[in-house]
Amino acid sequence: MQSKIAAYITCYQDQKSANQCIQAIENQSIQIHSIYIVDNSNQPLLLNSSKNILLIYHHPNNIGIGEGLAQALEWAISQEYDFLWTFDQDSIPTPNCLEILLENYHKLFQQDNYEIGILAPTAFDTRMSRVVESVIFAKDHFQGIPHNSDVDFYECDSPITSGSLISIAAAKTIPVPRSDLFIDGVDFDYGLRLRMKGYHNIIIPQAMMIHHLGVPKRIKIFNKEMYIQEYSALRYYYMCRNHTYLETRFSQKIYRVTSLMRRFKSMLAKIFFILLYDSQSKKLKIWACILGIYHGLIGKLGKIW
Repeated sequence: MQSKIAAYITCYQDQKSANQCIQAIENQSIQIHSIYIVDNSNQPLLLNSSKNILLIYHHPNNIGIGEGLAQALEWAISQEYDFLWTFDQDSIPTPNCLEILLENYHKLFQQDNYEIGILAPTAFDTRMSRVVESVIFAKDHFQGIPHNSDVDFYECDSPITSGSLISIAAAKTIPVPRSDLFIDGVDFDYGLRLRMKGYHNIIIPQAMMIHHLGVPKRIKIFNKEMYIQEYSALRYYYMCRNHTYLETRFSQKIYRVTSLMRRFKSMLAKIFFILLYDSQSKKLKIWACILGIYHGLIGKLGKIW
């Protein structure tokens, strides 16, 4: 039986990348029925489809990643799709990516009776020549897990949003992604809630996708070269707020205390790198980190910054 599959893309102010993502989805070896697009740009992007399968919803007020995903999943459920394949606009799956994901889904489900929530490909950032890690929740914090290309699959708590093939059957059993997170951490929360419901979230190393994560900046510390991410004040705010909120809420008993300590340590590390390596708006970005931690602790969510 052929699966009915829709794709979803969150778009924002980058027409070229969005069209490249659309083309890569339409060029898959397995047909996509529809591409649901939330365009959060100030002015509508000119988006092209060779197969006339785009459903575009323009939100110049920017509803964020959380609300966009929530709307797309509600639509996919109402239209009785089997899967929703979610993307950021700066991702390009290889032509057989979806085929490999589906083959593994059916194999695991039929042979091992795996209840799968999300399957995701290997996301590779060509600018830094490294795999973008998925995460597990390690008692009091989200932690990246090393990529393993020597296995057929490995499990995580939360794959990144982009490239995630979400089972609609699983999605029906939990609330949709949280719109009050706006951006950052939406995928961490949603994936972990699926895991807590008993579903497996799986990375398939043989399925490949190019994905650009943030704006990497190459630096040297003690004669060792490394990459850091340079973010806007807005991104610093939501990262600090949402990760603080989620990690302190998912932690249990004594780990709530250690989680709080980790969040303050993370904030100080961000401030250190902002002071040392950021190129502009240092005071605003430091304030964004401090305010984000505070709002995360008191649970003040929504689109604020």
